[in-house]
Amino acid sequence: MERRRLSDEEVQQGLASLQGWEGTSVELRREFRFRDHVAAMGFVTKVALVAERMNHHPDLRIIYNRVEIALSTHDAGGVTEFDLALAREIERCLEA
Repeated sequence: MERRRLSDEEVQQGLASLQGWEGTSVELRREFRFRDHVAAMGFVTKVALVAERMNHHPDLRIIYNRVEIALSTHDAGGVTEFDLALAREIERCLEA
């Protein structure tokens, strides 16, 4: 996968298949809500394992039962295909 920063248009095309995500060529964002803190932490653990496997780590913010995720490829200065791929994998974490 190429680590080239995507244009806003390319990002919007990539987000079309991802529910609840928003973003621009700078960053992708989504907030997830869970029944309680334990459920939120379980989700974060799944995301951490996926991110480590992909060697592409999101910015995470945990506020009790909410998890805010921001994705960006820092060395590319914005969103790349890696971020869209990680967003798809994060969605799969919800299903597991």
